[in-house]
Amino acid sequence: MILGAIEAGGTKFVCAIGDEHGNIYERAVFPTTMPEETMAHVIDFFRPHRIEAIGIGSFGPIDLRPDSPTYGYITSTPKQAWANFDFVGAMKQHFPVPIGFDTDVNAAALGEQRWGAARGLDSCLYMTVGTGIGVGAVVEGRLLHGLLHPEMGHILVRRHPDDAFAGVCPYHGDCLEGMASGPAIERRWGKKGAELTDQSEVWELEAFYLAQAVANYILILSPEKVIIGGGVMKQTHVLPLVRRHVQELLNGYIQHEAVLETIDEYIVLPGLGDNAGISGALALAAQARK
Repeated sequence: MILGAIEAGGTKFVCAIGDEHGNIYERAVFPTTMPEETMAHVIDFFRPHRIEAIGIGSFGPIDLRPDSPTYGYITSTPKQAWANFDFVGAMKQHFPVPIGFDTDVNAAALGEQRWGAARGLDSCLYMTVGTGIGVGAVVEGRLLHGLLHPEMGHILVRRHPDDAFAGVCPYHGDCLEGMASGPAIERRWGKKGAELTDQSEVWELEAFYLAQAVANYILILSPEKVIIGGGVMKQTHVLPLVRRHVQELLNGYIQHEAVLETIDEYIVLPGLGDNAGISGALALAAQARK
């Protein structure tokens, strides 16, 4: 089965040709610019291949309701050029094949559950911390949907008593994304995270916010594995801080060895590395083909 996959991020698009086992045979990366320019690159990449289905994991918010007139659209995104863009429709015009469509983080969660850090488990949560913060989840073997789709990157968090930063989220100000995304780090400290590696106060504050979110996700969804990826997590000293803060916040309430004793194996980096999203898009394509 020859499948197409798209990981559509706010900064870049990753396109790949692969199969239902997660093997990737060819890939390309394009910057996310205007829709017309970006989609021209995407279509040119897939055109030479006889693909049987396409999976799309997209930045959002997106419309996942099949009965909606705007199903397959990117909707109220802060990336104004992409607001109300008919993503699935644009692909259908050129490729009349089944198309699986979901959020980029739900796709990454699915990829990790099929072939990565959560392989063999019925549930997992995937969190990406980068240009924005997004969270996807597999629950009882299925991607989590509801009224729309999870928007766990925008949950409200307790403000650190020493942090007067207003936040960068254009909708909520000091929500999780507003306080802990890559742009929040840069705006608060005046430098990109990669230039602040040795400043421990930066990463203690980052972990303070991320751990609140993770603790809430554990309490609400009880995932069998928590996976945290994205550009900010390239700072490898952040994850141990998050684990410590999560244990402090839960304070022994969750009586399970995964939290109490083996948290290093419970809250982890992506098993698929930077391929979690594109691998998950292949899984979405395989599901659509069935």
